[in-house]
Amino acid sequence: MENEEILVPDYVQELVELIRDGEFEKSIATQIDNYHDNDIAAALDELSEFERKRLYQILGVERVSEIFTYVDDVGAYLEELEPERAADIIENMDADDAVDVLEEVDEETRNQLIELMDEESKEDINLIRSYDEDEIGSIMTTNYIEISRRLTIKQAMRELIAQAEENDNISTIYVKDDDNSFYGAINLKDLIIARNYVELHTLISQSYPYVRDHEQIADCIERLKDYAEDSIPVLNEDNELLGVITSQDIVEVVDDEMSEDYAMLAGMTEEADLEESVLESIKKRIPWLAVLLGLSMFVSAVTGLFESVISELAIIVSFQSLILGMSGNVGTQSLAVTIRGLMDENLERKQKFGMMFKEMRIGFCNGLILGLLSIVFIGGYVCLLKGQTLSYAFAIAVCVGIALILSMTISSLVGTVVPIFFHQIKVDPAVASGPLITTVNDLVAVVTYYGFAWILLINVLQL
Repeated sequence: MENEEILVPDYVQELVELIRDGEFEKSIATQIDNYHDNDIAAALDELSEFERKRLYQILGVERVSEIFTYVDDVGAYLEELEPERAADIIENMDADDAVDVLEEVDEETRNQLIELMDEESKEDINLIRSYDEDEIGSIMTTNYIEISRRLTIKQAMRELIAQAEENDNISTIYVKDDDNSFYGAINLKDLIIARNYVELHTLISQSYPYVRDHEQIADCIERLKDYAEDSIPVLNEDNELLGVITSQDIVEVVDDEMSEDYAMLAGMTEEADLEESVLESIKKRIPWLAVLLGLSMFVSAVTGLFESVISELAIIVSFQSLILGMSGNVGTQSLAVTIRGLMDENLERKQKFGMMFKEMRIGFCNGLILGLLSIVFIGGYVCLLKGQTLSYAFAIAVCVGIALILSMTISSLVGTVVPIFFHQIKVDPAVASGPLITTVNDLVAVVTYYGFAWILLINVLQL
């Protein structure tokens, strides 16, 4: 029973077979209603252009517009349609989704499609396109319900039903004041169960969270996550409601932020695109690599300063990679932990210092454990396999072990201090990328290792 394979339904293949069966269009439409839009979107790539057009005809503009929001390369499918038909489909999407779709076609086609839309859709699309891509307004949707605070419970329900025909984000109803400014929000459940004699204002939460349309996404994303609401209102400087940020928008933004940070940790300016050309990839990566080359050459130059140590004790070069590798590893670990901690905008200076000392303690303890292990194994290796005396072997081993402890402790501190410094000067801490930290820690490790070898092995023990 434990090894029994769990069968997962292949909805995409089921849809393809259903569409190709050639049954009556009405029958196909009824059966397709049982499938999620995401699965239908995935099935489009398996169909021919003729089959896709037939499917669009069966489903109708409204359903196709919902399916297209799940398609990654929707521009290719739009090109198969007449401009009027394509414009109708985009017109039925939420404004933020429509903007995303329009970005996937060339400028001439984009302008043509926008001109074919109704005035309300044009206005919503142009509003969202007016914001910079890093501003909250660029990811908001105009799909929401808004009512006046002067309504009765019965009037509010009637208005909700009327607006729900065009807007399906109905779990939270937003309320405006007499001057059209944002007044508060009502939970749909509270409105449904309220009696007619209850006054509407008793249901309104006037301290409901909101964001401003020109706020930077990176600055307020943590605040949005903390509230865990289905949607958060977006207000302009006059406190008027312009749109809302949905929970789906928040998930997508967090995913984008994490992808960008991961790319920057890899030493790239942004997430690598699988479809970009080799030349574009080279242009993105070469600046970082050039900086790292300069730092690496400096590390090599510093290593050259210890040439006399290496010439007298050539065996210690064998363990250089161990010191450099472990210091780089702990530095990168501390970097990742620190960047994650800095995502909390409410982190106080005291907590930052606490983070620094905690990572340094962790680095020291890990270094102590690994240092003791290395003393045992390296001592045995040099004594048994290299044929050196016991005192000589363990002198080398102790030098490596202590250098490992020191370099791991310092590297943990460096991996924490660097991103905190960047954060303090208002630079994205993700620019303190993994390769940068590793290279800086290589310098720390080289100086620590050879410096300690020079002091202990040559000057003190005179090996």
